[in-house]
Amino acid sequence: MESMHEIIERAGGTLDCLVSRSGGIRLEIKRKGAELISLQKLCGDGVWRGYLYRDGLADTPAEGWTSHSTLMGYYIHRLWEQRSFYRGKEIRGGTHGFLRHCIFGAPEYDAGDASLTYRLAAKDVPSGSYPLRVSFALVYRLVEGGGVEVEFRFENEEPETEAHISFGLHPGIELTKLADGRVLMPAGRYVRHIAPGDFLDGNTVEIDHAGGAMPFSIEGLPGSYLLALDGVPERNFLVEDPASGRSLALEFGDCPFLTLWSNGADFVCVEPCWGLPDSNPPTAFEDKPGIQKLPPRGKIAKSFRMSPRWVAPTIYSNLLSR
Repeated sequence: MESMHEIIERAGGTLDCLVSRSGGIRLEIKRKGAELISLQKLCGDGVWRGYLYRDGLADTPAEGWTSHSTLMGYYIHRLWEQRSFYRGKEIRGGTHGFLRHCIFGAPEYDAGDASLTYRLAAKDVPSGSYPLRVSFALVYRLVEGGGVEVEFRFENEEPETEAHISFGLHPGIELTKLADGRVLMPAGRYVRHIAPGDFLDGNTVEIDHAGGAMPFSIEGLPGSYLLALDGVPERNFLVEDPASGRSLALEFGDCPFLTLWSNGADFVCVEPCWGLPDSNPPTAFEDKPGIQKLPPRGKIAKSFRMSPRWVAPTIYSNLLSR
């Protein structure tokens, strides 16, 4: 796939732009947090349309959710009292971990692969944030058919010690109006992990879903829906915004968990997660539910895809009315 990489300096930070006109996809990634802040599609009417919340805005708003697509790791969601103990060593950090605050260096651009790779060496992990030598790479790759693949890579450099990590992405998908947006979920048995105050209490609820619109209330999204996907064989989701004609397909592959969230503004987050938040009362870090394990000298690579679509709103309305 023919692609192009451009570096953009903008108020709010340095951005990397990855674009494929043949594929009709344009990405902007902020080097702070390696955060995808713009996912645009060249639509059939010749207009580039954005799909993320506050798409393309690199500044920090005065209020509300300040992110677009937060990178999560080496743990995700919350730690009890913003700390945990990993084999007796203290980890300290805020929501979703330290990666979101890292200033990544210039990414590796692979024209043939149509990709950008951001790296964090184990030696550059902030002191007190994670005690083992585990390096990280994040790949944004344009794919045939007009989508983007996001790949997480971790390498345990410890010669004798197993490592534990959680990770994921927190994409906010823009809606014209939250109440009119639709999240379509595949059929299967979902297990909801109950988490008052965003901490697991050990209780779960099984939900058999025939497929289609999510079986949850939009009004309940600020409380987050944490869902295990073991009983969902085809993990493909779709967010529709009928008023604009935009929709975003998300292919989660073998991702084990999904989080649905919004703060009530006009967006919804559909988050692939390899892990869960801390518990109340908390457990040791290595015993966190859903934690991923890397053997000594081991590697892990996991990915998911996002594919933007567009249909003229008048056509969209006709399809919905059938």
